[in-house]
Amino acid sequence: MIDSHCHIDVAQFDADREEVVARAREAGLAEMLVVGGVDEEGGLKRALGVAGQFSLPATAGVHPHEARLADPGVYDELRGLAREGRIVAIGEVGLDFHYDLSPRATQREVFRAQIRLAREVGLPLVIHTREADGETAALLEEEGASEVGGVVHCFTGGLDLARRSLALGLCLSFSGIVAFPRAEVIQQVAREVPDDRFLVETDAPFLAPPPHRGKRNEPAWVVEVARRLAALRGTDLETIGALSQQNYARLFRREAVLGPRGS
Repeated sequence: MIDSHCHIDVAQFDADREEVVARAREAGLAEMLVVGGVDEEGGLKRALGVAGQFSLPATAGVHPHEARLADPGVYDELRGLAREGRIVAIGEVGLDFHYDLSPRATQREVFRAQIRLAREVGLPLVIHTREADGETAALLEEEGASEVGGVVHCFTGGLDLARRSLALGLCLSFSGIVAFPRAEVIQQVAREVPDDRFLVETDAPFLAPPPHRGKRNEPAWVVEVARRLAALRGTDLETIGALSQQNYARLFRREAVLGPRGS
């Protein structure tokens, strides 16, 4: 099993980070992807440090919430990390029109710039979108995201976003939300996404899946996400684990580390 998106660098894990990682490995996780972001509190450095401490891969990007912080120096830093081989993707990047913590025009500009950066350095994208399905898809199409691929993480969009993302060669990643009782549209997408185009994730510490709702999420619980996906797709947990691991290894070029099925 793989947790393809987690934030184990944040303060919620400061007291027991080593135990959290140990529980994930005991649960059978071959790898966890630490998603790093630029913020005013040294978030990018913190994420890279935690990834290095536990020999885990990392990403780096400017989240739409922090788009107002992007400047040429930030892009230079991301470019340098990519060229040094210290990150496996650009992200998470995208649009968030729910919270609007950065102006929408700024979000659009920074999203475009990071798609172009991903194409420049040849890395896939980790994409965040909330209440912005149409614009997210349009910008990905306009900026040629199909050239590098990527994943729409924590997929909560509609059928149109799913269709347009798949047409661009992107993967869709499912979080604990897929197990929420009222997530009918997400569950429909989860049933229909091709075998070679889905991932599973926790987005820890957020969005704990049943039976852990209301608690701090952690990577070990990605097994519950995969279990729900298996039920929706009429298969078993082992198959979901193997397929999602293959898709993750291919997307983030981790075959040399994981092998075809992590062997």
